[in-house]
Amino acid sequence: MTRITILACATLVALGARSDVSRAQQPQGPPPYVVGNPLGLPVTPTANGTFEPISPNVKVYGAIYSAESCSYDRERGVIVVPNRGVPQTVQTNDAFVSLINHDGSVHTARWIGIQSPADRVRSTPALVLNEPYGSDIMNGMLYVADRDGGTSAADASIAVIRRFDMKTGAPAGEVRLPGVDWINDIEVADDGTVYATRTGAFGERPDPATWQIWKIAPNGTASVFVQGAPLFQPNGIGVDPQGNIVVVNIGDDAVLTFSPAGQLVRTEHAAQAGSDGLVILPDGTKYVSSVRFGGISRIRPGAAAELIARNVPNAASMCYDAGASQLVIPMNANNALAFIHIDR
Repeated sequence: MTRITILACATLVALGARSDVSRAQQPQGPPPYVVGNPLGLPVTPTANGTFEPISPNVKVYGAIYSAESCSYDRERGVIVVPNRGVPQTVQTNDAFVSLINHDGSVHTARWIGIQSPADRVRSTPALVLNEPYGSDIMNGMLYVADRDGGTSAADASIAVIRRFDMKTGAPAGEVRLPGVDWINDIEVADDGTVYATRTGAFGERPDPATWQIWKIAPNGTASVFVQGAPLFQPNGIGVDPQGNIVVVNIGDDAVLTFSPAGQLVRTEHAAQAGSDGLVILPDGTKYVSSVRFGGISRIRPGAAAELIARNVPNAASMCYDAGASQLVIPMNANNALAFIHIDR
């Protein structure tokens, strides 16, 4: 009797183990797409939704890695910062998006891009975010100027404008620009039209034909909006209160305003050359950052430029934090953000 009982138990254990193995060998479906939790634990959301926020007496700073641009999310009241991560030649699909509070502290260290590169492509929907430069938020969407390829000299880089739903963080579509290696900055008009700068060639004898502004219609149709001089390695771009398209050059100090038809209607000048970021306020005041010389220019309507800040290292494509009336300036390779309060 004892022997039978032992054998029966052993058989049941074996059957149970075999059942577990069978379940383990069943193909697993793709993991659902998730975004990272705000600071607290767990960092990655769980199926049961368990989450405990970080203690209110703790402030965290950081979560910035090679950021080139930022945008302000009015709904959450946070600064949205795409981080490029490591270069494409080191690891593809390594970029992420962090959410930063008005005071520079971290709200969410990794909102988009909490997964490893390997897990990103297996999720539903799949996430691809390689090396984002310019960004903008419009009509509930985060737009980023990203690129595919460029992993080696033999792997051609192709510019891609990617969209993400601001409520869920999920990928919401993309537009590829064949023949364009990368896009620097973008601005999205109210109707969803994207204006994008292709900075183009540098060097002693650069080809002006590579200096371009692209226009991507809401249906995804892409075309060259402006090409060549007076563009001179165009970078930051914006739309003014009249609906004109404004662009600044790295190659000089020009601040160029084009009509919606692509005609040059105004030329202003920043206090320094080497322009990168551009912010345009509702009253038409422009702020321009110089990535080469570190100054921040203010250009009031009808007035000459004045320098309101100096020597900001690698002052890249800044954004306006309307909730705190301040400019937020990614400092690129310095892995930091600079904040400048402005009086309206």
